[in-house]
Amino acid sequence: MKYSSIPSAQTVIRHCKANGIDNIVISPGSRNSPLTIGFSEDPSFKCFSIVDERCAAFFALGIAQQLQKPVALLCSSGSALLNYYPAIAEAYYSDIPLVVITADRPPQKIDIGDGQTIRQENVFDNHIGYSANLKLDIKNTNPLELSDTDRVKQASIQKHNDDQLVKSLEAAFNNKTPVHINIPFEEPLYGVVDMPIISSTTATRNEKELQVVEDLDSYIKLWNASKRKMILVGVHYPDEKVQQLLDSIANDPSVIVFTETTSNIHHPNFFGSIDSIIAPIEKSKDKEGLFQKLRPEILLTFGGLIVSKKIKAFLRKFSPINHWHIDQKKANNTFYCLSHHFKVEPNHFFEAFNKGIVAQASDYFSYWDHIKRGYQIKRQAYMDQIAFSDMLAFHHIFKNIPQRYQLQLANSSTIRYAQLFDLDPSLRVFCNRGTSGIDGSTSTAIGASIVKKEPTLFITGDLSFFYDSNALWNNYMRSDFRIIVLNNEGGGIFRILPGQEDTENFETYFETVHHLEASHLCHMYQMEYQKVENEKELDLALHTFFEKSHNPKLLEIKTPRVLNNKILLSYFDFIS
Repeated sequence: MKYSSIPSAQTVIRHCKANGIDNIVISPGSRNSPLTIGFSEDPSFKCFSIVDERCAAFFALGIAQQLQKPVALLCSSGSALLNYYPAIAEAYYSDIPLVVITADRPPQKIDIGDGQTIRQENVFDNHIGYSANLKLDIKNTNPLELSDTDRVKQASIQKHNDDQLVKSLEAAFNNKTPVHINIPFEEPLYGVVDMPIISSTTATRNEKELQVVEDLDSYIKLWNASKRKMILVGVHYPDEKVQQLLDSIANDPSVIVFTETTSNIHHPNFFGSIDSIIAPIEKSKDKEGLFQKLRPEILLTFGGLIVSKKIKAFLRKFSPINHWHIDQKKANNTFYCLSHHFKVEPNHFFEAFNKGIVAQASDYFSYWDHIKRGYQIKRQAYMDQIAFSDMLAFHHIFKNIPQRYQLQLANSSTIRYAQLFDLDPSLRVFCNRGTSGIDGSTSTAIGASIVKKEPTLFITGDLSFFYDSNALWNNYMRSDFRIIVLNNEGGGIFRILPGQEDTENFETYFETVHHLEASHLCHMYQMEYQKVENEKELDLALHTFFEKSHNPKLLEIKTPRVLNNKILLSYFDFIS
């Protein structure tokens, strides 16, 4: 096995190894070669080579999303690391741990006109859990070969670097956050030795302390005295224990549970299509009275960011008396009425909370459950009569996804359509909702797909797909990886939002009308490709789309650009 001859490179690698960071996503470069050599030569690490740094960062994010543990990123100096920023921001707001390692030029080379050199220290400060700026070694050599004076200086540098690495990795593990490690290297960069020159490093991260739930008596008393309680679940990693604990609340007539598609929480008594409840109220003559009837006395939330704009608008205007949020790390005041933050994981909270709560007589659940059953019947009737469109395509897609698939969803229209349908409870659903951007959805899905046994389906719109088309440029796509692209030749989300959708400026600068197809990309990246343009073709394609194949598959569904928004908006009129 070969080791880089540079002490600081060996130090970084040893800290990663000691702390169990074993997935390393590397983008090619020269300045990062000491680390590339060290990681790729050590069989303890699983290394991935992704050329495009933006794709590489989202690819790593997908792996970390699924493993729920830090994944390391490695790139060269200069603008390379700036391409990491979108994924770092997503990881920051989604509480996904990434260890971002960037090679830098020596300090004396900064701002003198040297090539591939920018100010890298603390460059991600607004969206990072910790920034570690390592110091340049005295020389690229064994410390034992230095003079006595230089050896003392190198020992001080080594201590600084060790301390910074300890702090950064502790933050990544304990706070579930991205961290940045910036490390300067001086040439020569490619020197190797047969034996390590840095002594072994032990694990530095602290084990999580046993979580203690605060005294809940006063909150349980309030809960039991209330006739209208609402539980709202945002982005949440699949968790059988939390599911079981919520199931025990499902039959309380004073509780309604709103679940988003990304919550991975299911029960026949829960409300999965939030907008299908709220949109008809918005159109009602008795809007004020119905919203007051829906208004909870207590709102209990957990999970990540909420997709539904309608539930946010409702709860901001018709505020609950109490809003409690459960999360070990943070509590966003999304509805401007946060009254308490339970700093504990949901399973620990509900284990303690459920012991004291008592079901209360109320018509809160029964009234809104009747509304829910009504719109479910009307939704099916609507699907039976509408023309081929995005909405009808999603209806057929969700009916045909095999059980136990990992389902990755792109942002904008895709995640919003998914919110309107009932998905099979065996599906594990994910979407980059931290910043809600379209920029790395495909890369995230591919990264997420390679670390789980179950096959993955990624559903995306055309703009998201073409925007991140470099995601396909890798050697890691599994043969059972599937992509469905809804191609309506533009940004369909902008036709749903208020705007002047019939003007030339709208089509050019908002909708960005195009006539691109995915067939040539599939040919270049050796993916099986199929295109459908009507309901019959879609049904036939879906019957074979998930069958085994030698290569990954992409199904492109062409839908009418100027009809989709009308059919979606008319859905809310129909169920009203």
